[in-house]
Amino acid sequence: MCHTCTRHFKDYRYVKLVAGSGGKGACSFHSEPRKEWGGPDGGNGGDGGSIIIKADRFVKSLAQVVPVYKGEDGQSGGSKNCYGRNACPTYISVPVGTVVKEHGKMVFDLSEHGQEYLAAFGGSGGKGNRFFLSNENRAPMTATPGTEGQERVLQLELRTMAHAGLVGFPNAGKSSLLRAISNARPAVAAYPFTTLNPHVGIVKYRDHEQVAVADIPGIIRGAHQNRGLGISFLRHIERCRCLLFVLDLSSPEPWMQLQHLQFELDQYEAGLSQRPQAIIANKMDLPEAEEKLKTLRSLVTQRVIPVSALTGKNVEELVLHLRELYDGYLQEEGKSTRW
Repeated sequence: MCHTCTRHFKDYRYVKLVAGSGGKGACSFHSEPRKEWGGPDGGNGGDGGSIIIKADRFVKSLAQVVPVYKGEDGQSGGSKNCYGRNACPTYISVPVGTVVKEHGKMVFDLSEHGQEYLAAFGGSGGKGNRFFLSNENRAPMTATPGTEGQERVLQLELRTMAHAGLVGFPNAGKSSLLRAISNARPAVAAYPFTTLNPHVGIVKYRDHEQVAVADIPGIIRGAHQNRGLGISFLRHIERCRCLLFVLDLSSPEPWMQLQHLQFELDQYEAGLSQRPQAIIANKMDLPEAEEKLKTLRSLVTQRVIPVSALTGKNVEELVLHLRELYDGYLQEEGKSTRW
């Protein structure tokens, strides 16, 4: 996503849905010359329009979702046994990876293009008096109104669908790294620049396999308590199958960054920091980096990949290891399908 679009990007929306009401049934009697009482001929009303949320891969943000949707009402029944027309459903297009919640609990996950969720049912059409005709009642005067459409307030959340997430503090170099390994072009600045929304880049391999990598917005201490970008950033990490912790070797103690990052992830969701992972020691172009890298390696058990996003040094090793994590996940799950 280009940087100029970021201010229009929305990953969270509340929507009120009011499905259409059913049309009312008609009360009428057939009448023609010399046949004044030809019997009841009031038709039923049509059903109200339902509201359907649909995943669309061409939609990238929830920005176009409006706060209130009202479904179309069904048509009323008519004389001569004319049934009212059923109302057409109302569709709300959302990005693939949108989660539907109600009262804070997930009710549906739109993870595939074209997937639909019937979010609010249209009301049933009322019955015309013809419906109530029986041997006991040859001239029913009863006709019923249509029922009201379902009303709901839902929460829509977009979670980035990426195989790997770059996790790190602001200015750790995640955006530069994403540029170096993929086709994404996030904004990169020469000062502590915090990406405000996730950027997703695709790493393409020679065998045509593609792995999506997300530059997750910069975490700060206390993010799980919704400080800074807080929960809005942590939601995106839930979807990442493996984590790439990006540590800034220009900081006094890069290994402490790792502890703080893991703590924030686990406070948000227990065990989140234990997903398949690697540590990326970024900014190896700095003079003090080698000494800090030795200390870091002595303190952690995970694989550490030293890179310089600035010069491109060792980026190839990172790309190859990313593929190992990806293939390892597929084997572990025993899946023939891709994530």
